[in-house]
Amino acid sequence: MKEAMSGIDLRAIASELQSLVGSHCKKSYQPHYEQIVLRLRAKGGGNTDLVLVRGKRIYTSIRDRPMPQNPAPFAMSLRKMLGNARLLSVEQIGFDRILKFTFESGHGVYHLYVEVFRDGNIILTDDQDIIIQPLTHASYADRTLKKGIEYQPPPAVVDPVNINKEDFEKILTESDRSLGRTLGGLVNLGGDVANAVCKKAGIEPDCEPKDVDAHAVYTALNEMLNADWKGYLFLEDDEIKEAWPIVLATKENSKRTDFDSLSEAVDAWMGPYDASALSRREAEALDVASPGRGYSTDIERLERRLNQQEKALEGFGTKVEKMQDLGHQIQNNWTHVEQLLAQMNEAVNTQGWEAVKKLIKNIEWIQSLDIPDRSFAAYLPNEDGTIGTQVTLYVDDSVHQNAQRYFEKGRKQKDKSSGAIQALEDTKIELGRARKKEAKREASGQVAKVKRAKRLWFENHRWTMLPGGHLMVGGRDAKGNDSIVKKHLSLGDRYLHADLHGAPSCSLRNNLGFAIDEHPPAHISDDMPAFRLVDKIDSELDESITEKAAVMALSWSRAWNGGGAHGTVYWVKPGQVSKRAESGEYIGKGAFVIRGQRTWYKDIELNLGVGLIAINGIPLLMASTPELIAEKCSRYLIIKPGREKKETLANRIYRATGISVDDILPVLPGNAEVIEDNGLIKILKKETE
Repeated sequence: MKEAMSGIDLRAIASELQSLVGSHCKKSYQPHYEQIVLRLRAKGGGNTDLVLVRGKRIYTSIRDRPMPQNPAPFAMSLRKMLGNARLLSVEQIGFDRILKFTFESGHGVYHLYVEVFRDGNIILTDDQDIIIQPLTHASYADRTLKKGIEYQPPPAVVDPVNINKEDFEKILTESDRSLGRTLGGLVNLGGDVANAVCKKAGIEPDCEPKDVDAHAVYTALNEMLNADWKGYLFLEDDEIKEAWPIVLATKENSKRTDFDSLSEAVDAWMGPYDASALSRREAEALDVASPGRGYSTDIERLERRLNQQEKALEGFGTKVEKMQDLGHQIQNNWTHVEQLLAQMNEAVNTQGWEAVKKLIKNIEWIQSLDIPDRSFAAYLPNEDGTIGTQVTLYVDDSVHQNAQRYFEKGRKQKDKSSGAIQALEDTKIELGRARKKEAKREASGQVAKVKRAKRLWFENHRWTMLPGGHLMVGGRDAKGNDSIVKKHLSLGDRYLHADLHGAPSCSLRNNLGFAIDEHPPAHISDDMPAFRLVDKIDSELDESITEKAAVMALSWSRAWNGGGAHGTVYWVKPGQVSKRAESGEYIGKGAFVIRGQRTWYKDIELNLGVGLIAINGIPLLMASTPELIAEKCSRYLIIKPGREKKETLANRIYRATGISVDDILPVLPGNAEVIEDNGLIKILKKETE
């Protein structure tokens, strides 16, 4: 499917838009982050929407499209500068995928550049091309798009429309590419048009350009570029795949639908999708994690969106019925409403609004006034003459006009609902695809990919779980060491440190740790142990736990990559750790003074387990003692210091689990040798009954 307009498409659109020169820009909207709509009013009357979809397309449309009540900041900038401005010109920058719109208002002349390549952009500048506001700030190798600097388009490219025969032949003669690639790249036609030119000239695209009849190719190019530009939609299996302003030679036998202009064709194809932009933006706003969870899989996100959309659609239907019913009730009580309007008009004209505001307190059929809107809240009678439904009536409107206000509100709600229906169907399709993808993932042994706003706080440090669920954290650098001692070392905890220079400060927490998650999310498989981080665990620190913590403290030091298989670690109480130096001494960043008796663990063997677990619903890789990992995890490795690079091992684990390499590398202590693999690298086949 054709994703974005080509240079020839934009040349055709620029030509079509000449008919709008002289129109005035009445309003600017941004129904979606990717889309801007300029509502233009021609001299003869009638509104036309100029639809600008960044990086995709530009076209005009007159279809109804819901717009946001509150304009986005970029739309506000456009309204401020282009409000009631007259469109002076529309031009393509060379043959590049950029259109330049020039407007003139009482404030001066402004340019609006619409870029339809890469991610696209829309840039508002003054008459000197100084950027007032870009839709998106961006920096590239050759230019920067930000407020306050001069707008620079990309480097100029060849314009095939205006290229003369001599320059064209020179490009062919000097090219070291095939004819198709020469026309597509060096002549700036793109692949589709280049192949069409070749076919029209009767020459294969793979030919050497030096060997072809340059005149025949040049003639075919000009015939194509000078053809009558209209609009054509090309179909495949009754599904629209492309829109072009001409019938390319390669598509002459394709099924198509003809239009008078390219804008009409694009609007017939993509118009309904673009008109639902506001509904899609509202749907995307639902794609956030539920409060307090901080994570979301694709299926969870889409199921949540689907649920919200279904509820919203029900609400739209109710509102449509309500608005229509109120309009009919006004019509059915014509005489009553007419009398209220006449009485209110007479009272306002003779006594003024403020006086009427006091008088209505004694009128049972009138509830309140809205003076700025020149309206009042009134009651309609029931069949038995008692007070019934409340409606808002405008004193300057007739009975019919007041009823039509409610019918119009109902119609707008109906328009919204049509967009919501399409958005709902799109979500169902996405959800189906996500479920198929999830089934494929599960079959491959990979874990669910969870989108989360930020890492769990302990992931910023070295961390592990120890028997009893105790959390242990260690610093990754000097700044991290300071943080461990200052923020994560409390009364009752234990401070551990390997007897090596540069070893991390480690805190073995007494109360903070992990408890079994009794109700893990659906994306956590049954064979993955699930835990939650809790403030209070049912376990007290003892020597056996601290001894295992010493293994972790040593593995996090340079001992792992230092060539030694054994090492020494000590622990002290928090009160023995100080940043205060004796007179004449200096303590650097990340270093501490230890005072008092230390408890030593000597001749510690460096073996670790690395296993797959879930914490707070997030699949993670965790390193701990081999005994704990083997006890807690179904899929794990047992490793020792070795020659295999940690990056290589991380990639092997990534291919088997799907966990990001960036999340795996911090867990591995260094280069290693795999002693035992229990399904963490090589997927274990599930037994079948």
